[in-house]
Amino acid sequence: MTLNLQDLTHALLDAAKTAGADSADAISLKGTSVSIDVRNGALEQAERSEGTDIGLRVMVGQRQATVSASDTSAATIKTLAERAVAMAQEAPEDPYIGLATSDQLVKSWDIDALELADPTAEPSPDQLQQDAIEAEAAALSVNGITQVSASSASYGERQIHIAATNGFSGGYRRTDRGTSCVAIAGEGLGMERDYDSDVRIFQSDLRAPSEIGQRAAKRAVERLNARKPSTGQYPVLFDERISGSLIGHLLGASNGAAIARGSSWLKECEGKQVLPKSLSVIEDPYRARVSGSRPFDAEGLKTEKRTIVENGVLTGWTLDLANARKLGRTSTGNAARGTSSGPSPSNWNVSLCFGDQTKADLLRDMGTGLLVTSLIGSTINPNTGDYSRGAAGFWVENGEITFPVNECTIAGNLRDMLLTMQAANDARGWLSRVVPSLLVEGLTIAGDT
Repeated sequence: MTLNLQDLTHALLDAAKTAGADSADAISLKGTSVSIDVRNGALEQAERSEGTDIGLRVMVGQRQATVSASDTSAATIKTLAERAVAMAQEAPEDPYIGLATSDQLVKSWDIDALELADPTAEPSPDQLQQDAIEAEAAALSVNGITQVSASSASYGERQIHIAATNGFSGGYRRTDRGTSCVAIAGEGLGMERDYDSDVRIFQSDLRAPSEIGQRAAKRAVERLNARKPSTGQYPVLFDERISGSLIGHLLGASNGAAIARGSSWLKECEGKQVLPKSLSVIEDPYRARVSGSRPFDAEGLKTEKRTIVENGVLTGWTLDLANARKLGRTSTGNAARGTSSGPSPSNWNVSLCFGDQTKADLLRDMGTGLLVTSLIGSTINPNTGDYSRGAAGFWVENGEITFPVNECTIAGNLRDMLLTMQAANDARGWLSRVVPSLLVEGLTIAGDT
């Protein structure tokens, strides 16, 4: 008999206790994904995957081990638990590991309010293929487009259940549907490519495939005849498409695991100014129809809306239980995990408050500089915040875009960059990371010498 996910997690816990574990937590995941790729109006590739994965973390005293499998038979569960306990007995002691206490556990939640799963039926492969064909056709209809290298549509459903020997047990279901298109303009060595995509929890929220194809094509055509910019120090405007990476660096540096290791350029900045006073960063795990929402974390703690940066001041760290104990703090309810690893701190939905200006206003104000629409690779020192990335975009003169740019590098220090940021008001509110275009002063641009 096939067990449901709740029964699977409890079977794992029972097996762990029988094998000699003092405590344990388990996760079961059941997923379905469908992906359709087209080329020249015909099906190029179709993929479908279905499966159930399980993960078990056991603790023997202050030693722990994590194991995982995709076989959910009773014999496998028994063997998995025995191996986990044997591994834990040989592991080094960690004084900070341990499950949540009963008073820390979330008691109730309203999963329906988060709207994490679309109740409408899974789309047929024909529906997905039609979306991909429509996006491709729309891109090819734009003058200057010579080919479409990829046009895809996809659907996914995932069920999750987490349980532990401290009494916690909870789960939920997620869905997503997406469309993407990559268009190529020009020929030979002068070819340029760009893309557009959209992924939503509810299929009815998804943008039209034709809009996605046309936008990908327009972006690719705009990049034709690109050249290197002049080397020097200039303001850089990070387009809304990629500006979230800057806030991502801030989130990574304020992650409790990095702080506990002492490998963060923000480790001395708690309670200090890290952004301009006009800017705040808010984490909200309760936004409906947004992929980063969840009612509880991977350790059974209630997730909370919190201010990570308030009026420019860093308020604290993102913590799970173990790293909170290392730092003498309380978990912020931000533990995440997969089947093959234990909990670690992770952020949920994050928003940077909007500015008063439009992107056009920031372009006007920057005078001469670089509008970055694409970032390539990265060299970022986690201890100092030194920042260097390959970039492409558009050169700006007297507040006007003058020509496309590629093959250049932008460099600076993240602490200085974040303190000089100016935010526009063009963020897409349905994303999990809502960050508008950001203007940063005084970066070094390496292009033509």
